[in-house]
Order: sequence, then C-alpha cells, then structure tokens
Amino acid sequence: MVSSGKEFYTDRGYALLRQYNKILTPSMEDYLEMAYRLGQDRGYTRMGDLAEALNVQPPSASKMVQKLAELGFFNYERYGVVEFTDLGRETGEYLLRRHETIEKFLEIIGVTQNLLKDTEQIEHNISDETYQKLILLLQFLEQNGRLKEFQLFSARQET
Repeated sequence: MVSSGKEFYTDRGYALLRQYNKILTPSMEDYLEMAYRLGQDRGYTRMGDLAEALNVQPPSASKMVQKLAELGFFNYERYGVVEFTDLGRETGEYLLRRHETIEKFLEIIGVTQNLLKDTEQIEHNISDETYQKLILLLQFLEQNGRLKEFQLFSARQET
C-alpha cells in the first residue's frame, strides 16, 4: 500500500480511542472499521453489505450496530441504512488508517503468510505510543528513500 496522506497527525484519533477504549471491544472496532470502509464515500452503509463483508449473519450484525448506535457511533433504524455520526466517521477513519499502517508495515518487512490475520491481531493490541512510532518509521523510510533499500536487503536475507 502506498501512503494516502490521510494518516492522523493529531491526537484526535488517539483521544477518540482512549475515550472509548473501555467500551470498544475488538469486535466493535472491526464493525466500525468495516462500516467506514464500505460507506466512507456515501456516509452510510447497508446492514446486508456489512454482514456480508464481516462474514456474519445479518441478525448478529444488527445487534452489534444497535450497540454501536447506543454508544453514539451510528444513527440506525431497524431495516434501514447504517449512517455515521461525526464520532463514528472520525473513529472509523482512525481505525481504517491504523489497520492500513500496520498492514503496510508487515508488507514492508516481508510478511506474506497470514498478513490479514497478523494485522487484525496487532491492530487491537497496539499501544498509542507504538502506533505513533510505527507511523514515524514508515514516514522516515519513505521520505529518505530507505524503503526500497530495506526491501532489497530483506529479500537477500531470505535467500
């Protein structure tokens, strides 16, 4: 993945997660992230699309969306679309960027097997400090032309 320039450079995303850290489970984060992926251009997604993307049954998706709506992340009426609140949009964007950053890092260091699984496991357990340092490392590698150099070095080590 190439840098999109949409990474968070403020504490807003981190503050959002810290504020809700005690109530957002990894599963809730996955729902928010996926809903944002599916609806970032429109501001909403459909329940069926969300359930399908997460490989869950629609009733399960509906229960989780209702919980997230109660917490202020979505506006949702039964059998309607799932619309983001400002909080939901900001948090969803943060979660997607965090996922993409971790996935990009793992790709750079040569992870090919279990890339998605490893990304999912790391993203729910990474501290704010470590995530911020990871962003800085990736920026450094890109801005200083060291990314390709590392990848060549890594490839030589594998042979």
